[in-house]
Amino acid sequence: MTTPPRILSIAGSDSSGGAGIQADIKTITMLGGFAMTAITAITAQNSLGVTAVEALSAEMVAAQIDACVSDIGVDAVKIGMLGSPAIAHVVADRLEGLGVPVVFDPVMVATSGAVLADAPTVVAFERLMALATLTTPNVAELAALGGEAAVAARGVAYLAKGGDGEGDTVADVLHVPGHEPVTWSASRIVTRHTHGTGCTLSSAIATFLGAGIALPDAVDRARQAVRVALLNAPGFGAGHGPMGHHAIC
Repeated sequence: MTTPPRILSIAGSDSSGGAGIQADIKTITMLGGFAMTAITAITAQNSLGVTAVEALSAEMVAAQIDACVSDIGVDAVKIGMLGSPAIAHVVADRLEGLGVPVVFDPVMVATSGAVLADAPTVVAFERLMALATLTTPNVAELAALGGEAAVAARGVAYLAKGGDGEGDTVADVLHVPGHEPVTWSASRIVTRHTHGTGCTLSSAIATFLGAGIALPDAVDRARQAVRVALLNAPGFGAGHGPMGHHAIC
């Protein structure tokens, strides 16, 4: 029996269970990791959208991180929805010098279109991008960060996700400073059940990195996990429904 990698998810709670902390816990567990959480915000949401958001205090987020790190220990970290600039900065404070892989999903807009990060919070993302092993923006988030050239100029590793793009083929491109880009292409899975794709991908990458798997292979395996979850969506909800995390292995 092997010891599971200890993965800390710092993200918001999704009451419907499709995204956020809930999706992270499911993904990490199904991939053989031990999931821990630092909840940044509580949301009232479902497949149709987000109806309410309440951020926790930065002090409470820091206390959750400290509790996990000081006792259980951490092998990798996934960062999702942050909720406020103060939380973004306190997360950066806690992670600087921690010495473990960090995957930062710069959550700005939910699948439903709800805005989950204001302008000051986006500014605070700079610190997290600088310390992250990998940042995983989707099409809209990449544009909000200034586009490919602007993100590349920061000298950070990032995965440009193509799931929100157009066309029958989805291309995800891994950019690591000093290395040639690595591209994965696959046929688009046509489904409305896409709630939590970004959360699932980033937490899967973090789990594989925490297990000692190299970044390109971690991304490759995580992409496969997301595709399995998309293909096995249970069909819940009237809008952008949740994926089938139960089928990930």
